[in-house]
Amino acid sequence: MPSSTLADQPHVFLPGSDSGSAALVALHGTGGSETDMAAFAQALDPDAAVLAPRGLVTEGPHQRWFRRLSEGVFDVDDVQDRAHELAAFVTAARDAYDLQGRRIIAIGFSNGANMGLALAILHPDLLDGVIAFSGMYPFADRVIDARLTHFPVLLLNGDQDPMAPNDSVTRLEERLREGGANVTRRTRPGGHGIEPDETDTAREWLHATYDQNHHS
Repeated sequence: MPSSTLADQPHVFLPGSDSGSAALVALHGTGGSETDMAAFAQALDPDAAVLAPRGLVTEGPHQRWFRRLSEGVFDVDDVQDRAHELAAFVTAARDAYDLQGRRIIAIGFSNGANMGLALAILHPDLLDGVIAFSGMYPFADRVIDARLTHFPVLLLNGDQDPMAPNDSVTRLEERLREGGANVTRRTRPGGHGIEPDETDTAREWLHATYDQNHHS
């Protein structure tokens, strides 16, 4: 895994109101920002610490997490390289912000959801869960051996989303379950985006995951 310092990646850190709460790694979508995503994560759990980095890949005026060759066609080598970079950053931030011993859960939307999923699959020991809004399988036709025994994942998708097609979400679910993950998948009518009932589901899932981890 490459080394990283906090200066390598612009980011927002919010300490939260409870030092015993989780730390949420908030990953924006294409065209979003670390500031927007930090506010979204804080609204999901005001007690939690929030670490919201900025994607370092540019596509026109927008920041992303990894390159794509065209709409829905990812540069899979770059996905893996960027996931390793992000893992190094999260590790550095965990030490710098004294987050050791706290549950670390990635929350991402769209491109950020895909990066959060790639991070979990490639670095499962770094995270304690993932919430993916409008995400899909980030490795195209490449099969990555995932070791995710009892790892909690929440997938929230629209059934008519051209940017995260159902077949890719199903492939993602199958790969996660094959790796032993505890997958909760919720599909709503509609396309790409985040609906209010999905934020409610995410909030409930977070608290249930906290409780499960606390009692395990």
